[in-house]
Amino acid sequence: MKVLLINGSPHEHGCTDAALREVAKTLEGNGIGTETFRVGKKPVAGCIACAKCKTAGKCVFGDAVNDILSRVGEYDGLVIGSPVYYASAPGQLIAFLDRLFYASAGRWANKPAACVVSCRRAGATATFDEINKYFTISDMPIVSSNYWNNVHGANNAPEDVARDEEGLQTMRHLAVNMAWMLRCIEAGKAAGVPMPAHEDKILTNFIQR
Repeated sequence: MKVLLINGSPHEHGCTDAALREVAKTLEGNGIGTETFRVGKKPVAGCIACAKCKTAGKCVFGDAVNDILSRVGEYDGLVIGSPVYYASAPGQLIAFLDRLFYASAGRWANKPAACVVSCRRAGATATFDEINKYFTISDMPIVSSNYWNNVHGANNAPEDVARDEEGLQTMRHLAVNMAWMLRCIEAGKAAGVPMPAHEDKILTNFIQR
């Protein structure tokens, strides 16, 4: 089993990375493979609602979003890490996630997911809620910890995170819970428990002509 960790920070080795590394280390210690993808510093185009992905199976913008889309089947779980910019996730990360999830056409369904957030002082819970919405609209079970999944550290100062003992413990607790959920799903499949069967999606509009 493998979990994909997406680092939405432009800083490769900053506070968000420190939190994700703690999650990855604990997952691997519990027998779960990990892979980390970094959104990085390059500009990321936002979704233009062209809906071409619905027929092509990929985004019209040929960037890393399509790289991840083509490999969704390799991953059993997802963890998204984000810094806090003005009580929100960075614009690059939101642009990336908008396109990734819209073009995925249900490919993330039933894969456990979680987000982790790093901030200097505040805005963590707003960012936490923002990212969780991608999971709740995508049929993804959300993995929780024993506190909201955030660490504290000044701008690009992972040494601060190293001193946030409760924050790091929260990351470890989260990873243990994710490993447990993944094993439960695997055991269920082995025992013949079917995946959820759902009705066809009903779409309604507030404005009727």
